[in-house]
Amino acid sequence: MRGAANAGGFSLHADLDIQPHQREKLERLCRYVSRPPIAVERLALTPAGQVRYTLKTPYRDGTTHIVLEPLDLLARLAALVPGVHLTRFHGVFAPHCKLRAAVTPAHRGVGSKADAADCDKPLTPRHVAMTWAQRLKRVFGIEIDSCARCGGKLKVIASIEEPEVIARILAHIQKTAPDQHQAELPLGARAPPAQARLI
Repeated sequence: MRGAANAGGFSLHADLDIQPHQREKLERLCRYVSRPPIAVERLALTPAGQVRYTLKTPYRDGTTHIVLEPLDLLARLAALVPGVHLTRFHGVFAPHCKLRAAVTPAHRGVGSKADAADCDKPLTPRHVAMTWAQRLKRVFGIEIDSCARCGGKLKVIASIEEPEVIARILAHIQKTAPDQHQAELPLGARAPPAQARLI
């Protein structure tokens, strides 16, 4: 292809051009770039708790499915996440170019007025990453910061990752959990006093 090149382990594909009025073509390209790593409709859970993924086209040896443990699948997906920036800007868009403030919409750059005004201010991080508790609340709606029983504030005291320790803790919780038919009383409440029998 004329618009494709490979050099130093990197590939560049510039054979596709989209005109400003070609919205359908732009949408198709955006869908292609933002596609997920796997097709969710081809995922299934086996009775044994494993994940079965149906291949779009069988392998040469005839394999049509891949069966993995859930953690193995997550490990393989995590390996696809890049640890470095994949987009590099050069020329006037480079981070330290003096003309960057003149060509970017936010007018940020080495020679920008905002940069000069911020020199006297203390350095503060522009972006603070969310904690995992905040992410759970935002993505799944799970309120992990407050107790569901008393409404008090919770804090993280440990992060347990060893499967054997997790299994022991869960087994202990199952043993000490109240029976399902018994209603759990809220914190601070007591059962009414038993009536004394008169003889």
